Order: sequence, then C-alpha cells, then structure tokens
Amino acid sequence: AEKLKKNHKYVIDKALWSSSVKKKIFILGNRLGSSSMFEPDETSFKIYNLKKKDIESFKVTETLDVDCVQMSEALQKINIDQIEYLKVDTQGAELEILKGMNNYKPLVIRLEVQVFSMYKKVPNWSKLISFLDDLGYMVCEWRNISPHKTRSATEMDMIFIPNYRTDKGSNHIKRNEDKFISIMLIFGQLELLKQIS
Repeated sequence: AEKLKKNHKYVIDKALWSSSVKKKIFILGNRLGSSSMFEPDETSFKIYNLKKKDIESFKVTETLDVDCVQMSEALQKINIDQIEYLKVDTQGAELEILKGMNNYKPLVIRLEVQVFSMYKKVPNWSKLISFLDDLGYMVCEWRNISPHKTRSATEMDMIFIPNYRTDKGSNHIKRNEDKFISIMLIFGQLELLKQIS
C-alpha cells in the first residue's frame, strides 16, 4: 500500500470484506492475480481444461493474515461519498465485498462471476445474483471471459444496473442521469438506454 500511495490519490490499505475482521489470503506466487481469500480447489480445475503448467501456477506459495474492513468504511475514511462505477474481480470474494457496500449504490457494477468456482467454499454464484436483485439491481449484460473446450459457462463478467423497471431503480438513474448515460455509452449500451428512456 505504501508504494501505491506515492502515485495514487486514493489507496485503501486493507482488504475489503463484509465486516471488520482478520482473514487469511492464499497467495499464488506464480499467479498473483489469482490469489484469493479462498483456497484454490484442484477438483474444479478439470472443467476449466487447464494445462498442467497452469495447474502448477495455482499452488499456494504463502498465506497471510490481513485486516479487512467494509467497503463503506474504507470509502468514508478517504472521503468518497458516491460511486458511479464499481468493478470487483476478487477470485470468489465478490459477494462478501458487496455486502460491505451498505448505503453506497453504484450506477453500474461489473463483477467477475465464477459459475463453477476455482476456489473452495465460495458461495454459489446464484447468491450473488440474488443479493444484487434484493438491492434493486438487474443484469444488463454478461460476457464469457474465456472459451473453454468444455463449452461450459465457467466464468463471466456480469454488468448490473439499477432495475429501471422499478420506481427505486428508475429514480436512482434519473438522479444521476448524465453519469449513467456516459457509463452506459462506454459499455456500448445504446439500445438499452433507448429502452430505459
């Protein structure tokens, strides 16, 4: 975090979770971007059709205890009172992080969703969808991340917006109309914008 603070205005120096707690992170030294709060699950690798060298890169090389905070607490600490766009790609911890949003209501949320998780004890992806539905969001797009020989939808990026078909969602969009339109245009959602207006 100290290195990041030299070049970035805002740095959150704790891990994000649904509560303030100490958690273990599994470091994959040969594949740092796949490190996770959840341990890799070798039994799930088969459906991903990973090559032997890729499987080797999922070996845990270190575990660390990290302090976690809720997203809302971390954002308040750095004086951020609103989020327009939120992207979460945290190798299975997406639901726990979103639970810590509390009163923050992004206009667009982009998540990596593992339909078949590569990690142990990750909640089923349907719980993530249900959680966001309960918050008043709807899926507006999903993109398969990478093709697998099994042709299974193993993981994808999903984009959520406030459910414009409800008063709550429609009002949230109207209060932030210019920002919402800009973000949706970035994602190429012109036809959906026409439906919403």
